[in-house]
Amino acid sequence: MAARITGARVRPIVCAALFIAAALISMILAVCAGSVKIPLADVPTVLFCHIFRQPVPAHVDSAVDTILWTLRAPRVLLAFTVGASLGASGVVMQSVLRNPLASSYTIGVSAGTSLGVGTLMLFNVTLPALGLFGYPLVGCVCGIGAITLAIFFSSALDRDLSSNTIVLVGMVFSLFISALISLITALSATVLQRLTYWQMGSFSMREWTHTLAVLPVACLLLIALSLRTRELDILTFGDEQAALIGINVRREKWLLLYLGAALTGASIAFVGIISFIDLVAPHIVRRVFGAKHKVVLPMTAVCGGTLMVASDLIARTAIPASELPVGVVTALIGAPFFAFVFFRQRKVK
Repeated sequence: MAARITGARVRPIVCAALFIAAALISMILAVCAGSVKIPLADVPTVLFCHIFRQPVPAHVDSAVDTILWTLRAPRVLLAFTVGASLGASGVVMQSVLRNPLASSYTIGVSAGTSLGVGTLMLFNVTLPALGLFGYPLVGCVCGIGAITLAIFFSSALDRDLSSNTIVLVGMVFSLFISALISLITALSATVLQRLTYWQMGSFSMREWTHTLAVLPVACLLLIALSLRTRELDILTFGDEQAALIGINVRREKWLLLYLGAALTGASIAFVGIISFIDLVAPHIVRRVFGAKHKVVLPMTAVCGGTLMVASDLIARTAIPASELPVGVVTALIGAPFFAFVFFRQRKVK
């Protein structure tokens, strides 16, 4: 009996260690791989010297130093941050709505954010007082606004506010907003290419300024969500059970949905719409770790970050001398997964 209990405790620790190791390996590969190969031995040296403001040794090629620190390191860190944020957001959406198909992408949050931030890009609007932090903050506001509208229209169509109704309304909402963005893009020849590429999701040409603008906002929102894992656990049992335990169901649902939407909005503000990471990562983690959100939330963040870094690596290296939008890669992986979950859910019913 004692051996069985010990084994049950050790298994999650081993799995968590494997997830973290996979994340670190994916980030190292992403830093090293590309049109210019970065020697693995130079990676810790360059990172250490720049972080602690020490001179880079003479044996490190200057081109390697520039490419690693200026181009790849901020890109990889931003990709991991965005993936972690989307993964955590997906956990919240699926748990609160109790629907395995729910995610920021499928209920329209990503589309709403893209409309708001895309409009800023179109009219070249800047917020001088906030600097680059303006984009993540606008993304937060637009994400919250998008989920509010989706739930408002869902409640008008379905008084019971079924999670399936919310997902369907969100998908229609996403299609409508995508059509609006396409119309705006078509009427704006000067930024046509920029907006079109941004809509498909890309980490290309992202610098430390972008990464450092998103990272603190994402970290604060992730910490806020991690403080509500008990409420997430309780809400998965249903509204009646949660109310009996003493949870203010309406308040907690809105708070969690707003935090999840804000997390998505802030994370994609500089990189555009990236689909399905927030759908796939929570399912992978729950299959391995079970349902306790104290474990699921951080492990989904790690898994989402790993998937995003790997997807961006594929986008950069799949076609020589060219680069795919990372949103295309995640959609190619996620769309079949979405279909699998959908049909499996129908079979269960």
